[in-house]
This record gives sequence, C-alpha cells and structure tokens, in this order.
Amino acid sequence: MTSATPSAVEPPRAAREGRVYLTAVLVFMAAGAATLYFCRGMSDDMRMPGGWTMSMMWMPMPGQTRLATGAMFLGMWLAMMVAMMLPSALPMLVIYRRALAFRGEPHTAAALLMACGYFFVWLAVGALAYAVGMTAAWATMRWTLVSRAVPTASGAALVLCGLFQFTSWKTACLRHCRDPLSLVASHLHGGRIGGWRLGLHHGAFCAACCWALMLIQLVLGVMNLAVMVLVATVISLEKLLPRGEVVVRLTGAAAMVAGLVMIVQQALGR
Repeated sequence: MTSATPSAVEPPRAAREGRVYLTAVLVFMAAGAATLYFCRGMSDDMRMPGGWTMSMMWMPMPGQTRLATGAMFLGMWLAMMVAMMLPSALPMLVIYRRALAFRGEPHTAAALLMACGYFFVWLAVGALAYAVGMTAAWATMRWTLVSRAVPTASGAALVLCGLFQFTSWKTACLRHCRDPLSLVASHLHGGRIGGWRLGLHHGAFCAACCWALMLIQLVLGVMNLAVMVLVATVISLEKLLPRGEVVVRLTGAAAMVAGLVMIVQQALGR
C-alpha cells in the first residue's frame, strides 16, 4: 500500500477552498448589487429646520406600514453589512472551516451557520439602528426645536465616536477581531450549533469594535455610497493591516475634528 503524496492530496483541498472563495465573491457581488439598488431607491432627502437633510428612508411612504418599512430597512441593512463586513470576516470563516476539516468533522454546514450567526448579530444592530432612527425622525418632524438641534447632536456623536477609537475597549475588541486563529482555537465547538455559537460570539465582538464606525455612517448618511465605501475600507484596514491601530487613531482624530467643526459651525449659525 502506498501513501498519498502531498501533491496528490493538495489539489482537492485547494479546489475546495477555491469554491469557498468563489462563493464568497459571488455573495459579495450580490450584496453589493442589492446595496446599490437600495441606495438609488432611497437617495431622496428632505430639507429640515436647522440646515440639514433627512433621508426619505426614515419616512414611511403613503400606504406603507411600519412593519413593511422596517422589513425593507433590515433587508437593505443586511445587504449592506454583507458587502461591508464579508471581506474582513472571510479569514475567520476559512480558518474555522480548515480546523473542522482537519478534525474530520462536517464543516460546510457549520461554516455556513457561523456566517449566519455573525450576520445575525449585525441584523440585530440594524434593528436597533432602525428603532432609534425612526424615533429621531418622528421627533424632528414633530418639533422644530429638536430638528434644529440635530446638527449639534450629530457633531457631538462624531466626537464621541472619535474618542471611542482611543479607548482600551476598542483595542481589546480589535485585538479579538485581528486574531482569528486564536479565536477559533479557543472556541472550536463542533457541529452546526458550535458554528452558530462561534458566529454569534465573533459577531458580538465585531459589533462592539465597529459600533462607532457604524454610527459615523449613520450620522453622515447611511445611504451615502461614498461614506459607505469609506467606512467599509476603514473597517477592513483596521482588521487586516499589520499596523491597523494607526488607522484606528487616524480615524478617531478625523471624526473628532469633523464633529467639532460641525458644532462650531452650528454655534456660529452657519
């Protein structure tokens, strides 16, 4: 009996991982196309007291129920999150799949459920964002004083997001996201439930790491494609670059400066 040589074993593994990357690319393209569709369909806005504009996304269309509006928002949010987060989450998915395959355990369904658990967390974040956004939209439409305070509140939110980038919490959560090998080694639970649990675990840390960047996007325009691309790029650079902490600090400083400028401009009545 002859043993299989590495060259005989490697091609099947390479082919299987090639299918994983191909699937990821196709999912990313589909999510990107859906995001573009939603951006074009929700690009209108309305001028509000205080000199700012509110996206029509926060205002239900005539005859549309709150439930339908919320479902449409969550569909848009999920597509956007997949397009923004999949590139930086892919290393974790690949490493988890490899670890299960090495142990001889079923890995396709478990890896898929891990991805589902990860994006389920982001879907929950989207539900929270929708609830807060709709409440704020209702208040600004009802009271002019609230509407006039939005630019100052937005500037304060940017300053808060910038400050968070310099905290130990951000550093700890980012370290978790930047080390998928240690995460998988510490939470390698087999089976589909294990994959789902790991996805929830990783998604929770990722949301804790990136909530400030998501808030920046909401403040500057959740349906603004340029802002979306910028935030997605920052998230990927933070997680994947060897010196990602430099990107973290630069982003924090930029957010604080932008927030202070907005506050000063509002105070001067500009």
